[in-house]
Amino acid sequence: MPCNPASERLLAEAADVLPAGNTRSVLFYSPFPLSMARGEGCHLWDADGHRYLDALGEFTAGIYGHSHPVIQQAIISALKDGLNLSSHTAREAALAHEIQRRFTGLELLRFTNSGTEANLMALAVALVHTGRRKVLVFDGAYHGGVLSFGGGKSPVNVPHDFVVAPYNNLDTVQTLVQTHGAELAAILVEPMLGAGGCIPAEPAFLHGLRALADECGALLILDEVMTSRLSPGGRQALLGLKPDLTTLGKYFGGGLSFGAFGGRADVMARFDPRRPDALAHAGTFNNNVLTMAAGLAGLTQVLTPAALDTLNLRGERLRERLNAVFAQHAVGLQFTGLGSVMQLHATARPLRNPADMAGADDRIKALLFFDLLERGVFLARRGLVALSLPFGDAEADTFVSALDAVVQARQPLLPARTPSP
Repeated sequence: MPCNPASERLLAEAADVLPAGNTRSVLFYSPFPLSMARGEGCHLWDADGHRYLDALGEFTAGIYGHSHPVIQQAIISALKDGLNLSSHTAREAALAHEIQRRFTGLELLRFTNSGTEANLMALAVALVHTGRRKVLVFDGAYHGGVLSFGGGKSPVNVPHDFVVAPYNNLDTVQTLVQTHGAELAAILVEPMLGAGGCIPAEPAFLHGLRALADECGALLILDEVMTSRLSPGGRQALLGLKPDLTTLGKYFGGGLSFGAFGGRADVMARFDPRRPDALAHAGTFNNNVLTMAAGLAGLTQVLTPAALDTLNLRGERLRERLNAVFAQHAVGLQFTGLGSVMQLHATARPLRNPADMAGADDRIKALLFFDLLERGVFLARRGLVALSLPFGDAEADTFVSALDAVVQARQPLLPARTPSP
């Protein structure tokens, strides 16, 4: 890896006021993470001036790339009208209408500041609406910093009464619903595990959850914070699936903080402040003018259905090419995922849930991460890749070439590919 004294110094200085210099756990890796100074298009420059191809795309939130002129202008225009207006504005309804136009199942919706908040609020209204307390979730799922189920449950999770089920295993879920169904307020699921390894849910599994939720009277909550980018109407549109509630986040704010939850009108109407029994949902920055302006400009002027379809097709082709590199060199590695989002794994076994990753050597991913970084390709330490709109065919060629060089150089250290039976 290139010498990075400025990044090392900045982290050391930050450690005086932040634990290990960190305020966002996913960004940290040893010996020290890079500190990025600026971005343009799909490239980043670190504090020492090194340039990288950004293959991470801010963990799927940076779909527009860096410094998109349309979004920049929208933010500047909004600033001229006043930063904090302490009231409703026209932009919030306009953004809500645009989101609803894409996600037709969002009969009513509300904004938050993050996907974490969106999931918390969706669960809150589900508990109130059903009068029940239990929530069915899935091993390996991530619904936010306090709703994390990698390896079961996180000690910092909110104290809901969770029932944890294996992903893509409908038989076990059916058994759990038989036991807990009368107490289940919600089934909360990602159409593709995000932080859990970009493992897609099988369509029959998701439709089975829809039927089980109907059967026991629970609400089906589809967490599309990451998978919303897989089509103009998210993964649910591709599968013809209608959840009771949907949660969104990431890129819908044009690169600024954003979250949203919504769905059935009878459920979301509980937040109608004209009702004497209305549920409260505050949030100083829920409708902040910069996010509303950036999000609206991005959706209406940049992220057209055609642009999104092209991006996801490019991602599918890139994943095929990356996996072809592994096959060519007979190493037991793979990228899983859907569309423009993918994840590196140190195993070639078929992956249906996180348990299938048992025994994979995580040091392999670290080795490839640092080797790719040295060749100017930036992705997540855990191997996550999320393409942005500026990431074109030339950038895909750069990525494939860098991976090929890394795998060829490290082949003796990589797991061998086991022949298919």
